Amino acid sequence: MTENNMRNNTALLQLPLPNADSNEWPMRTQAEIIVPKLFGNQSWPKISIVTPSYNQGSYLEKTIRSVLLQGYPNLEYIIIDGGSTDQSVDIIRKYEPWIDFWVSEKDRGQSHAINKGFDIATGDLLGWLNSDDYYLPGTLFKIAQTYLENRSAGAIYGHGHIVDLTGQVVHKARTFEVNIDNLFEWFAGGAEFMQPSCLFTSQAWLRCGPLAEDLQYAMDLDLWIKIAGNYKFQKVDELLSISLRHDDAKTYAYAEHSYLDVAMVYIRHGREDKARIVLENQIERFQNYQRECENFRKIPLLGNIARIINKHMS
Repeated sequence: MTENNMRNNTALLQLPLPNADSNEWPMRTQAEIIVPKLFGNQSWPKISIVTPSYNQGSYLEKTIRSVLLQGYPNLEYIIIDGGSTDQSVDIIRKYEPWIDFWVSEKDRGQSHAINKGFDIATGDLLGWLNSDDYYLPGTLFKIAQTYLENRSAGAIYGHGHIVDLTGQVVHKARTFEVNIDNLFEWFAGGAEFMQPSCLFTSQAWLRCGPLAEDLQYAMDLDLWIKIAGNYKFQKVDELLSISLRHDDAKTYAYAEHSYLDVAMVYIRHGREDKARIVLENQIERFQNYQRECENFRKIPLLGNIARIINKHMS
């Protein structure tokens, strides 16, 4: 196990980060960060960000820099690595002076890693940023300002995009007003905000957490439903984060599993009717795929190829 003791990095945020070989945010050398002014006797709420990571060294540096280059004056940054065997630990060490706490040790998966991070977090606002996602400039300031204007809210969220490895946007989430009802319409045109674009209060976490560690894909939805049953979700009408679609991304590589997780979450919250709709839609998708395969096999040349493949596979 490798770790450092919890410390406050606020002063270190004023120091330049190491250079990176790119001119794109957040890899370019940072310009001077202008901290917005607050009115009256307000002060910036403490924000704790947890990054769970495991063998994501190809993307981790971008994630880390996007947090630190926010320039947020009351930041607590925690990285929980699952014992990576790639370059992840070297990257974390590169930014160690700006990180409040990090550890690299075997864990029980993503949900467990996030829970470990929040167990030691001390912020007024909490959020997690996966190691292949990144914040856009000003995200934490926008969320903090919204929180100061709406202290009764349990969660603050905004827009998010998914991009591919070339930087092209492949999905823009339809970010509606979130409430307990449209959270049960996750795959049916209801709430569909991106997880990195949402932070929640420490009070909401204490009341509604921790994440269910047996869920691997919809643990965030499970938490949102719990929060929405007790607090208001406050929307920031701004693009806050980017998620990366790549072959190793869990929600992309195992997309079909997320439907099962969502159905399980709905059942746990007493909405078997919504779970049934999710599963029936998946059955219909598989049936359509099966019909397409059968049509494929009816084409003489392609059918012969399929039979040869099946023969060698059996």
